Amino acid sequence: MQFVLILMGQCSFFTCHLYEYHFIQEGKTWDEAQSYCREHYTDLATVSDMRDVERLTNSPQTTDAWIGLRSINERDIKEWHWSVSGEKYNPTEFNPGCAPEWGPGQPNNGGVNLQNCVVIKAPKKLNDLHCSQRRECICYNETGPQKYFVIDEKKNWFQAQSYCREHHTDLISGIKQLNEFKDQHFSSWIGLFREIWSWSDGKNFSFRHWDPDSFEDKASKTCAMTTSNGKWSSDTCTEEKPFYCYDDKVILINESKTWDEALTYCRENHRDLISITDRHQQRWVEKRAKMADTEFVWLGMRYTCILDLWFWVIDRLVCYDNWAQKEKTRQVHCDMATVMKRDGEWYKKADYEKFHFICAK
Repeated sequence: MQFVLILMGQCSFFTCHLYEYHFIQEGKTWDEAQSYCREHYTDLATVSDMRDVERLTNSPQTTDAWIGLRSINERDIKEWHWSVSGEKYNPTEFNPGCAPEWGPGQPNNGGVNLQNCVVIKAPKKLNDLHCSQRRECICYNETGPQKYFVIDEKKNWFQAQSYCREHHTDLISGIKQLNEFKDQHFSSWIGLFREIWSWSDGKNFSFRHWDPDSFEDKASKTCAMTTSNGKWSSDTCTEEKPFYCYDDKVILINESKTWDEALTYCRENHRDLISITDRHQQRWVEKRAKMADTEFVWLGMRYTCILDLWFWVIDRLVCYDNWAQKEKTRQVHCDMATVMKRDGEWYKKADYEKFHFICAK
């Protein structure tokens, strides 16, 4: 197969949404809204980061509209998540002797009010607490000369998260950041929390955008909705409200084909082989790759010997990548294209090998 390449000469900002939101004005209960979205689109709206929040906020309606988040049985909670979307929690990183680590007997999830949020105590010991308690917090900046900020004003965990997102990037999240943070502060909130909500479509995005001033942790209010300021609150699921659906623009094809055959199939039946230009899109496509029957799935990236570079089939240079560590130094050949493993990392494969693949609709 031959290509005519008209590549962008620099890594300019480029956004291609892999799913679309649809606002439905008709009032329905949460369950009715879920059935409607699954019948007419993909599902009730899933929100994966602040970019999605902005898309909803810019839509015609943001007040009291259902989204696809519903609480689960707190007593069955098993998983911890980081506040930063895409940062994965790995329980093995908290083994005894590692720094930071859980304090003695932690996490214990004790008391009448379940302890679903975490503070860090000197010397780098973690304790779970009820999220309504008021503590200092540690924020981080993704860019700028100073990375970490200790906020002395005491807040509950939701207020701390909201403050860090409004004034910095987020609550400090991930083992790497906790190891970089050198100061010793007593009982400050970090971005680790135990999940009590799940998305209607089954995706495990940990991003939450609760309004700390309106969110009520009550047993009867188990369905999430947007509010007038774009943040989220909860209400009784039988209340009738308008709602947001989303329509997925990514499809996994469970047929084994070569890279050229996969490209042809996508262009004849959908839009193109999938391209990934930022971390936001990476997370969305990664969820599809996990569902494949083959270990790898083809992506829309190929190597050209003539220009000695990797390119996306949408005529974009590769400005974002998620290569596995060993692939970064691996020798490249003219007949190579890119696959994603089920864990989300990218690998170089000969284009005549056969894998399942992902199309953009």
